[in-house]
Amino acid sequence: MSRDRIERRLRGVGQQLNALRADLRVCEEQLVQVSEEADECRLRALVSETPLAEREYREAQRHADRLQRHRDEIAARVARLEADQDALLDRFTAT
Repeated sequence: MSRDRIERRLRGVGQQLNALRADLRVCEEQLVQVSEEADECRLRALVSETPLAEREYREAQRHADRLQRHRDEIAARVARLEADQDALLDRFTAT
């Protein structure tokens, strides 16, 4: 692979990493809020012992779980791109 092509791929990977890292920060901030809301709903469900409170808790917890999975997917994509970037840098320095 030519040096110019490696440079272009490195720039592309760098841009993708920047965007994903920004998404990850936003997702983590949202996850904190949603998790706190789910915890509050759990406490309300325990105290009130009503079916409505229990349903609200389950819904809030499902939302927090989905957001956690999304956050984990973004983090995994960041890790893969970082590995790709490392491999490209190794190739770049070898040429």
